[in-house]
Amino acid sequence: MKILAIGDLIGNAGVNELKHRLKIIRQNEQIDFTIVNGENSAEGMGITEKNFKDILAQDVDVITMGNHTWGKKDIFKFIDHPKLLRPANYTKGVVGKGYSIYNCKNKRICVINLIGRVDINVLSDNPFITVKEIVNKIRDQVDIIIVDFHAEATAEKIAMGYFLDGKVTAVYGTHTHVQTADEKILQKGTAYITDIGMTGPKNSVIGMDISASIKRFETTLPERYKIATGDCMFNAIIIDIDNNTNSVKDIRRVNL
Repeated sequence: MKILAIGDLIGNAGVNELKHRLKIIRQNEQIDFTIVNGENSAEGMGITEKNFKDILAQDVDVITMGNHTWGKKDIFKFIDHPKLLRPANYTKGVVGKGYSIYNCKNKRICVINLIGRVDINVLSDNPFITVKEIVNKIRDQVDIIIVDFHAEATAEKIAMGYFLDGKVTAVYGTHTHVQTADEKILQKGTAYITDIGMTGPKNSVIGMDISASIKRFETTLPERYKIATGDCMFNAIIIDIDNNTNSVKDIRRVNL
């Protein structure tokens, strides 16, 4: 079983890069299951119905979200779609779901979406307590558990990796848009990487226009961010799982 997890799509540029790359990667790498983080697909903030349909049209299995989940009101039209996840540690009773179980090639795969609390301006429940409750509830019902931890702080992500080591199949970080080079299989068998990166404009400041970004830092004035233009990059990871034991054989970065 090979699972492909694709880093945050940045605007239409990221969605178009997904359209351009995914079919080829899926064929060349023999990918079985695909997860995409779509919370920046609506020009950097949220997801629209059009973005959602465009991503699903690429035969994506799951779309995860993050701190910009509610950035576009469109989402309330399709928040209950079975392939869409928002962070599970949003306040109880919020619409949508934070995890779901999917069937793929005789395997039951649970995908869990979480959001961090360190340096993220979103009020949320404790992700460690939330994920512990979810894993305890579903671990006997599934073969594979994948966690997308949408968080800012490196330390919080690393702590989550060790917290879940041996309890889930993989923990990967999203949100910072910079792919880290620390992919590994932890001591108890869980695949881990701090951030899988982004899919969007290559010559940019985490996907945003360089001049506008510099002006914000130089002047401290509220310059409006806009998506950069030009060539795009495609960041992802591939998790290779043994079909007999459900243990991780390899975790590998993709940077195109």
